[in-house]
Amino acid sequence: MSRTIWTVIGVIAAVLIAWFIVDVVFSVLWFIVKLAIVGVVAVVVFFVLRALVRPSDDRRSIER
Repeated sequence: MSRTIWTVIGVIAAVLIAWFIVDVVFSVLWFIVKLAIVGVVAVVVFFVLRALVRPSDDRRSIER
């Protein structure tokens, strides 16, 4: 009987530890994905702002 109780406690502990590890791994992966998306959007915004702020003389020389 004692062996069964320890087995149940071990299974519960294993599930809780696995739950915690999976939660941490998915949190880290989501952070990396979010960081990559922010980087891409930041590059796009940078080039849009750079194009908008460029003096009008530069725009005319490019259009010719």
